[in-house]
Amino acid sequence: MFRLTRGSSPRRTNLIVLIIFGVAFGFVEAAVVYYLRNLIHFRGNYELPHYRVLLNLGFITFVSPSHSLLLNHRISDVEVTRESATLVMLACVAFVAARRWRQRAGAFLVCFGCWDLAYYLFLRIVDDWPRSLFTRDVFFLIPVTWIGPVITPIILSIAILVLGSWLYLDASQT
Repeated sequence: MFRLTRGSSPRRTNLIVLIIFGVAFGFVEAAVVYYLRNLIHFRGNYELPHYRVLLNLGFITFVSPSHSLLLNHRISDVEVTRESATLVMLACVAFVAARRWRQRAGAFLVCFGCWDLAYYLFLRIVDDWPRSLFTRDVFFLIPVTWIGPVITPIILSIAILVLGSWLYLDASQT
């Protein structure tokens, strides 16, 4: 990638660029969800009235809804494909950000953690949502629907960001 300042190490500079990418991508994600929420006139919590619980871990529940979470199954299918494309884009950025697989994993985790944290921050700014850290959300739709309080992905994203930064900056890999 490139150097921001003369004395900074290239890897630290690249880490800053990965963070900037993750934050910008988090805004894109928040914008998409903002549009979707407005199109379906959604203003509350994500309460799924009819679903089958596949696995409940307390802080996150994996479910199979009996009907589409969005307006119809086609929109839901496009949303699942968009989520898949998001993971592919994060993986591609991670791939070009490092030469070794451990650093690439770190770069992916950094981008993913920043993306998710920025998503909730920007969604709060543009849509005044979530109302609290305990507001229920649909986290992901792949391979099944993941639901739980907003605090869950925030805590996990912070941990992912720390782990990813450590993997990416680990000097023993050079």
